[in-house]
Amino acid sequence: MRSCGIGWLVVTLTVTMWSGCSTSDVVESAQTPEPPAAEAPAIVMVDDISSDIITDSWARLPLPRREQLDLDGQRAFDLIVTQGSRYESDLWGPVAMWIYSPLMAEHIFPTSSYLRFGTEKDQRLTELVILATARELRSQYEWTAHQPAAERAGLEPAIIALVKTRGGLDTAGDIAGLGDRERTIIRFVREVVSEEKLSSTTFRRARELLGERGVMDLAGLVGYYGFVNTTLKTFDLQVEPGRERLLPELW
Repeated sequence: MRSCGIGWLVVTLTVTMWSGCSTSDVVESAQTPEPPAAEAPAIVMVDDISSDIITDSWARLPLPRREQLDLDGQRAFDLIVTQGSRYESDLWGPVAMWIYSPLMAEHIFPTSSYLRFGTEKDQRLTELVILATARELRSQYEWTAHQPAAERAGLEPAIIALVKTRGGLDTAGDIAGLGDRERTIIRFVREVVSEEKLSSTTFRRARELLGERGVMDLAGLVGYYGFVNTTLKTFDLQVEPGRERLLPELW
């Protein structure tokens, strides 16, 4: 699975982050594992793909071809498919769908590059945020794209498993690599995505450790993946046949 070209909106995680605590304004349900349901077969089969999916894009619309685009579309295409870009060879994934709104793509793609690669950060923690967001959004596509990236970045298997199963932070015990920063990221994402709002306790601690800019940066990354998830759901982007689903059907 190729990783979507999306990254980290300025999360300056060079500071040490908090260990996390459960208080009256932190909703514990956001950290409680959900009972597992029957899992779908791990390998995607051709019969799993909906009839309205086009196989060049594995989405509801075909891959945009430069020669078929108007001037706005060609300009957006050239911004993305260029030497040194992660899409140097061709378009694919949700970014390909953005070309159907070329002016939007021109604004969003530089942001996506900046989010993931443009700031000083620990890539391991960047991928943790992405996985935690994908899990809360229940995005099979995004999780399957980014679990290998997280592993390559050094994120420990036990932490990946904790996020995947939505394990409780207060009952996680000693897990290699699960320190203050990792617990903070997971708690922040769970609350922002799955609760009515970020709790006062989590906000105060994040502000103390990250500063006001850092809190906005972290919220920006999580929100950005919400936008990507909307793209994935709108165009029903599929994990390609023959690939393995890495996120179990836990809901």
